Amino acid sequence: MARTKEFDPDAALDAALELFWARGYEATSMADLVAHLGIARASVYATFGSKHELYMRAVERYLESRDPALMEELSAPGPALPGVRALVRRYAGQAAAEETRRSGCLITNSAAELAARDPAVARRVELSWEYVETLLHSSLVRARAQGELPEDRDPRALARLLLVVLQGVRVVGKASSNPALVQDAAEQALTLLD
Repeated sequence: MARTKEFDPDAALDAALELFWARGYEATSMADLVAHLGIARASVYATFGSKHELYMRAVERYLESRDPALMEELSAPGPALPGVRALVRRYAGQAAAEETRRSGCLITNSAAELAARDPAVARRVELSWEYVETLLHSSLVRARAQGELPEDRDPRALARLLLVVLQGVRVVGKASSNPALVQDAAEQALTLLD
């Protein structure tokens, strides 16, 4: 007769996400995961597979908790540019704030640490960035149609620029103790929407 799991897999996945986010993939050993999750190594493998599979599931969990809010923020009815501006300022604020800047964004962290040598991570990062770009592009197309964005502005190019700015402020925010660096860059990028 099969034994029932003596732990909550969702809670364990959340704990793994927390550890990977704090330490990164390479610096987190299976022994670290076993200790942090409080479950046996065999249970980790039986439930989640390899460390890499667990990492990929943690990345998915991270995105599940953030993507809906992003869509809601950028597709609210009414004027579109306030949502875009708020998003850029929120990313810059998180990148500059002492309590959130060191952890950064798990997707950005994954891109910097693993994407160059891990095709599965690279593809997941790309999909996440494509999603953000699509949301920004849709908002900027709507803004131009509503007369908020000048007709000579290219919504696709602006969406791509803002995506790069968002990722850049996350990277620079982790390494710099100067909040003005990321906030000034974000505000300068937003002038392109005027």
